[in-house]
Amino acid sequence: MTFLVGVLWKKLKGRPSLHLLWLSALAVVLGALAFAITQKVSVFTGFYWAVTTAATVGYGDVTPHNTVGRIVAMGVMLTAIPLLGAVFATWSAGLASARVRRLLGMDHHTELKNHLAIYGYNATVAHMLGDLAAGDQAVLLVADVDPATIPARVHLYAGDPTKTEVVEQSRPDRASRALLAGETDAAVLMTAVLVNHYAPQLPRTALVQSPKVAAALEDLGVEHCIATDDLVGHALAKSLETPHAADLLLGIIGNDRYQLREKPVNTDWIGRTLSQVRQTYQGVLLGLLHEKRVVMGVEQDPIVQADDRVFVLEAEQ
Repeated sequence: MTFLVGVLWKKLKGRPSLHLLWLSALAVVLGALAFAITQKVSVFTGFYWAVTTAATVGYGDVTPHNTVGRIVAMGVMLTAIPLLGAVFATWSAGLASARVRRLLGMDHHTELKNHLAIYGYNATVAHMLGDLAAGDQAVLLVADVDPATIPARVHLYAGDPTKTEVVEQSRPDRASRALLAGETDAAVLMTAVLVNHYAPQLPRTALVQSPKVAAALEDLGVEHCIATDDLVGHALAKSLETPHAADLLLGIIGNDRYQLREKPVNTDWIGRTLSQVRQTYQGVLLGLLHEKRVVMGVEQDPIVQADDRVFVLEAEQ
């Protein structure tokens, strides 16, 4: 018996609503047995009376007929009814709290693992979220934004990613990759320092405006830095020179039928030139990441090395 009580206590420890539920059930059971004995009725009738009393229904078809029975009734009313009321109040408060946490973006991130974590928010991130949410990988956005503006499949941790406690509680060490963004380059720099502190091995990509800031972030260990001003400026310039260049670019990166992928090189490609690999590759091989530089194979024809990566365009499976 002592063992059973110990096991029950461990199960209930830390769960106030279960404590109250078991106490109310105990009050109902004891009241039912006491009523059945004192009023000379069946145990079932005693339980029926105790349940209707605790539920404040009180049909009046079963009532105590002596002083002892009335004392039992007062005991059930003074214990079971308040305890059950407290149980339902605790449950209601828990549901309301969960609802508020969802609305404030404080839930649904603690169990994520191997996800894409986005720290910071700006117009570029806003345009990206829909496409990222449609992918197979879970996405966690850590930013101080209105949850109503975020796609349903994106998990949100509402908070300023330049704050230490926000980055720590978002668990960057659980992510597989991080994207650093923000309204200003200064915010991106601060976020990069914090993410590096809590997850130094996490691969990171940063979106900044200034090429100088991009260089500084690379010195901090950020794997990839994209200067959006340069990217947009070059794209617009090429579009003016070649009117359909923008259409070609969108056809490569914005078409749902095709996917631009970055892959390791095949072992049988090592030691061969990029042009030789292209002749045998059954698909569109756009370029090569060779010695940390993207090589298109127009002016140069590098020899493929084991640590190189290729950019290919593949049909969606």
